[in-house]
Amino acid sequence: MTAKDLITEEVPPLKTTDSGSKALRWMDEFRVSHLPVVKGKTFVGIISDSDILDLNTPEEEICKLHIPLVRPFITEGQHAFDVLKIMSELNLSAVAIVDEEYKFLGTVTYKSYMEKLAGLSAIKDPGGIIILEMASNNYSLTQISQIVEGNDAKILSCYLTTNTDSTLVEVTLKINKDDLAPILQTFFRYNYNVKASFHQSGYSDDMKDRFDQLMHYINI
Repeated sequence: MTAKDLITEEVPPLKTTDSGSKALRWMDEFRVSHLPVVKGKTFVGIISDSDILDLNTPEEEICKLHIPLVRPFITEGQHAFDVLKIMSELNLSAVAIVDEEYKFLGTVTYKSYMEKLAGLSAIKDPGGIIILEMASNNYSLTQISQIVEGNDAKILSCYLTTNTDSTLVEVTLKINKDDLAPILQTFFRYNYNVKASFHQSGYSDDMKDRFDQLMHYINI
């Protein structure tokens, strides 16, 4: 999934001739604290609610507020994870997506990203979860895949979690089957340390509840 696939049509950019008060209204409406600013089709920068409130002249046009706008952006062909990285590093609630000529294409908000990520990471797909723990030098996705597929199942998603204080890694697998017992037995037979497993009956409802709570929190 590329950055362009994450663009939301719900959040338009601000124009340099828009007022600070309009920017604040839009931020409140769209539940964000940042919005891209454009001049024509050119991306000018990102403005935040704190930028406007600090100047205490919200009725002025953005171009007259003398705010040194930061210009974080992601090009349309970059991976979805690059979007999350820049949003996390700069603490942004929205980021601009531009084309190869740096023309503005659209906005990605934290909410729209999370909604897309739910599909990307197979959170909503039926199945179960297996978490393996192993030494990093023993990690082999090829062997893990063979074990899963040898039990007529497929890996829908796979995440590797490392710990800077340890040589151990956690491998989280989303499997497309509800019944994980045969797969777990095979992992045990191959001396894998199964740290946890979640079958569909309990896991999917819990994950759905957590995801719905997250979306509700973002909308507050």
